[in-house]
Parts: sequence; C-alpha cells; structure tokens
Amino acid sequence: MPRRIDYFKVMCDLTRAFGTARNRKELLDLIFHRAIDTLQGKAACLYLVEPGKEELVPVAQTGLSESYFRSRKSRLARKIVPLVLKKGFFFSPDAAADSRLEFPDAKKAEGIAGILAVPVMVKGHNIGVFCLFTAAPREFSEEERKFLVFLAQQGGGVMEHARLIDQLRNETKLLFDLAVNLSGSLDVREILRAMSTDIAVALGVKGASIRLLDEEQKTLELMASYGLSEKYLQKGPVSARKSIVQALNGQKPVVIQNAATDPRVQYRKMNKEEGIVTILAVPIKTKEKVIGVLRLYSGVPRDFTQDETMLVTALAYLGGLAIQNASLYLLCQSDMENLKEELWSHRSWF
Repeated sequence: MPRRIDYFKVMCDLTRAFGTARNRKELLDLIFHRAIDTLQGKAACLYLVEPGKEELVPVAQTGLSESYFRSRKSRLARKIVPLVLKKGFFFSPDAAADSRLEFPDAKKAEGIAGILAVPVMVKGHNIGVFCLFTAAPREFSEEERKFLVFLAQQGGGVMEHARLIDQLRNETKLLFDLAVNLSGSLDVREILRAMSTDIAVALGVKGASIRLLDEEQKTLELMASYGLSEKYLQKGPVSARKSIVQALNGQKPVVIQNAATDPRVQYRKMNKEEGIVTILAVPIKTKEKVIGVLRLYSGVPRDFTQDETMLVTALAYLGGLAIQNASLYLLCQSDMENLKEELWSHRSWF
C-alpha cells in the first residue's frame, strides 16, 4: 500500500526551514533532502542551461558520488529540455537502457535506475532542470510530479536570488574599479583598456572594443579592446556611416542579434570568422555630444537585459567623462606653458 503524504505540511515545513538556512548551499541541501526523503529517491541534482554549452551543467547535488558528479558523464544532453517542457516532466524508469540518455554504463555504475526531471522556471523562462534519481525502477504519480515541480521552483528561486546578489556585487566592483582608475590616472588609453577588460569579464562576453570618432575622416578609431584577435582588429577602417550608426546618430544602445547577417554591421564576414554572434553597441558621450562607441561581443546568441544595458551605458558615460577630464588637463598644461613663455618674455624687458 503506497504511503500517504501530506504534501501541504511538507511544503510548510520546508518554508519554515528556509528561515534557518544561512547560504545558498544550505537552502539547496534542504530542497534536495526533502525531495529524496519524500519521494524515496536515491539522489537529487540541479542542472542549469548555460549559453553556448551543448549540455546541461550540474551545479549542486545530494546523493551522487563526487567522481560521478564532477565528471562529464553526469551532464544531461540539451535535447532533454524540450521533452521536459513539452509534458512538464521527463521520466525514465530505466535510465541505463533509455536511448534518450547518454552514458548508460556510468549511470548503471552509479546505481541510478529511474530519473524524474522537471523544469526549473524563473520569471517564465526555463533556466534548467531538477532531477530526482531512484535506485530501483518505479512510477511517479501526478501528485508526486507536482511536488517535485514545487521543489524545482524553490531551487530556481534560490539560484535567481544568488545570481542577483552576485550581479550586484560584480556591478558594484566594476563601478568601483572604474572610479579608482578615473581618479588615479589621466592616461585615456590606460583607462579605456581597463574599462573594456573589466566590462567584458564582468558580463561574461567574448570581447569588447572602444572606438572614438574621427570627425574629419568619418571613421571610428580603435582606442582599446579585449578578447579580440589582431586579425579582426586590423580588418580595415570602421566607417561611422556604415557600422551600427544608430549608436552614434540615435545616441542610444543598439543590440545586433546576428552580427554575421545584420546589414547594420560593416564587416559581417569577419564577425562570423571571429565567432561573434551578438553585439551590444553603446554611445560614448561628453555632455550631449557623441564621441565614440563601446561595443560588447558575445560568442553565443544573447539577450542583454535592461539592467545590463543600463550598466554598460553608465560605464560608457564615465568613459566619456574620463576623456573630457584628460582633455581639460592637457588644455590646462598647454595654457600653463603659454603663460610661462609670456612671463619669461616680460622678464627680458628688465
């Protein structure tokens, strides 16, 4: 006779337990253990979808051996995601014999018999899969599947909360580092090089470039870059009239989803060869005048969020401020030299 479980009580107990957890690991451990204990599983694992990766990457687990968890054989094929989303779950009573799953020998050696997988959704978007593994073949009722979906949502909430905290820390550090560079140097190229590197690393993109407008030549001259090959950087003059002009004329950020085909991009073939897929172009301004453009290059299709775009825009404005400050400093130096020469000429009268 199957066990009768008061799922409402279990969910209430779990919610209360969340208040005692001190960090992300403890929160996920609570979710994993509740899934294993309630549904009589062997192990539980959270997989996340990562841009550009062909497989779902395991990020946290309970019940699996470290050797299996850390190996590539623990990953799930991305083709599982559509199956999970179509029915709301994916179930395999015998994982070692299921042709939809990879590495059957490794699963058998790990003692994995059945797998129940449900989607992890955050704000309507799928970010991964939550899996429960069993040591023996068994079926799951609709009620049990719904309970695992509830736990998956809790896990998704934990990961999203952690992501937002990490994002806030990264953005704060990025702004702090740029502020330090601005106050500690008047070398424009040095500041822009540091800015392009810091932004690319913080946002996890392939590369970045900063180009300033040459009004006489109507071209964008390279001032700093990160992560781009020398061949790509030397591809030829970048025309201010042909290359993502909206970022200059419209004075607003522009996202190019496919840099290899979009007619707004000047060197489309070179972008394809360089492995560039998505470009975010943001104008660099001094006061109300656009003097250049900051570009971020992603090697995979990417939807830059509004927060990310606002952050990059703010940093581009700070870059413009650095250029303005350096220009004023050079102007003051020039005026000082002229003043010294004038004073010397007056002294020669005596």
